[in-house]
This record gives sequence, C-alpha cells and structure tokens, in this order.
Amino acid sequence: MNIRLKTEEMESITLSKYATLSKNSKGRVREEQKCDIRTDFQRDRDRIIHSKAFRRLKHKTQVFLAPEGDHYRTRLTHTLEVAQISRTIARALGLNEDLTEAIALGHDLGHTPFGHTGEKVLDEIHKKGFKHNEQSLKVVDLLQSSGGTKGLNLTHEVRDGILNHTGDTIPITLEGQIIRYADRIAYINHDIDDSIRGNIITESMLPKECVRVLGLKSRERINTMINDIVINSYEKNHIIMSEEIKYYTDKLRKFMFKNVYLNAKAKSEEEKAQRIVKQLYEYYMENFNQLPKEHKDFYTDLIYDEEDIICDYIAGMTDRYVINIYKEIFIPKSWDKY
Repeated sequence: MNIRLKTEEMESITLSKYATLSKNSKGRVREEQKCDIRTDFQRDRDRIIHSKAFRRLKHKTQVFLAPEGDHYRTRLTHTLEVAQISRTIARALGLNEDLTEAIALGHDLGHTPFGHTGEKVLDEIHKKGFKHNEQSLKVVDLLQSSGGTKGLNLTHEVRDGILNHTGDTIPITLEGQIIRYADRIAYINHDIDDSIRGNIITESMLPKECVRVLGLKSRERINTMINDIVINSYEKNHIIMSEEIKYYTDKLRKFMFKNVYLNAKAKSEEEKAQRIVKQLYEYYMENFNQLPKEHKDFYTDLIYDEEDIICDYIAGMTDRYVINIYKEIFIPKSWDKY
C-alpha cells in the first residue's frame, strides 16, 4: 500500500487549481527514491524539523537579546507562529499546507545570533555581505546534512520559498508568497506583545487609527490581517492584502521601528552584541586555526575562502554560545592554582 500516492491523488481532487501539487514538484538537486508514506513536501518539512539548525533557533534572538523571561519570543517561537499563520491561510485558500509549512519552518534557519543585530554586523564586515535569507538557503543546501550527505536536498519549491521570503524577488508558488505575509503578520504582532511585556510600550501608545481598523489585541489584529488576505486572494493566482489593511499594517510596522526596533531602551545592549560579533570575526580572521577542527574539516572538499568559513561558523551560533565563546577568548580567567 502506497500512502503517498493516495495523498497526492487527494491533493489533485481537493486543492485549488492554483495550489502546488506535490506530484508536480520540480524535484531535488539530487534525485531520490520516493517515500511510500510522505509526499516530497512532507519529507522536506520533516528534514528541517530534525535538523540541528532548527533546534538552535530556540536560543537565537527575535527582538530582545538573550531574554531571561520565559515568555519572550525567540527565533524558534517566531518560526512556529509563522508556520501556524501560513497554514491557516493556505488551508482557507485550498493551497498546499505541507509546502507552506516546510517553507515557514525553514525560512529563518540562517539567522545569526542576536537577530538582525548580528546580521547587520556580518553584512558590514564580510566582504561578500550577509543576508539571512541567503544564509537560510545555504544552511539547507550545504551546512546541514541528510544521511551523511551535505545539505538536506530539499525540493525546488521549498528552497525558492526560503530564499525569497524577503527581498525583491517573489516566490514562484502561492505557498511561498503566503510566507512573506505570514512572517510580517507574526513579527509585528508578537513583537508588540513582547514590547508591552518588557515595558517598552503600552497598548495606549499604539496608533489609534491602526487599533480602530486592525484591533487592539494581538489576536484581533492577526485575525483581521488573515481574513483580509483570504478574502482578497481567494481563487486568484497571487496572494494579496487589501490596500486599506496593508496601509495600516505598514503604519503599525513603522510605529514599531520608531518605538521598539530603534528604541534606545529596547536596544540598550545592541552595541555590546555588535562588538562581540565583530571581535570574534576579527579574531578568527587572525587565528583561523582556532576554529573547531570539525567545522574546518567540513569544508575539506569544498572551495570556500577562510572568511566564508568563519562567517558560517559565527552565523550558526546561538546567543548564549557566542557569549560563552567570547568570554573564553577575551575575558581573563581567575587564577585558581595554589
């Protein structure tokens, strides 16, 4: 009995004519034998979830650096919220939930320690620049392994969605286009929630016209944004938000940049984080042999500059790991010998 074939047939019957069917995938870079149970997109989702890069997201910054409170979002919880929002939209539109979920779970795998702060530093000091979406693709294409082979060998559609979840290029699938909206819906609303929890802003500070149209509470705003996308994208070959809701969503995002993302109190430790990433980068540039042997050995059969290898190493670190490495290298240890 082949469950995958039954699932693929069910997709053909039940999904929208604009959905990306698993059986029509453009395939993988390395051809593989099909699974008897899971579709190709389901296998991609599972490979991402079981990767070390995915597990590291739990200790990577979303907005607040190395948060101590149990309820602040991390890069992992952000990823899960994006996956939940995107699946809700995909289901309502009759699109492929498995493809949407796989892209959502993999879209931030390349994020640096300290969130966009770390990304900004690496982009400035690495000669080739640094973009987390490009690094996310590199993670699934090369840096993670599957069955002893470099890279997870994901399908073309998932790779495209991961790479183009941000930036100027629009994903080739509607499922990938959903992630671009779901990502923004998630971070705007959960960052408001965390910022209120952290006493950076209060509910009364939110723009009144945004509250009037979108809602005061996070769940209200998310519901408004999702409903708007579903209504305006239903039975269409593109994903879209109405001009009105997009306007107030963007206005709320601008409010967050002014009052949170660039707020001196919220970003009080950012300068220290920047210094940590920069000094570690410069240290390894001068002391390349101090990189872990297993990390250097990974590139033995590959053509990569030392600078690229260093960048990959630092980008893969969690907040707490990069802090511990910094302490080990730069902070003097107490003399405990008698």
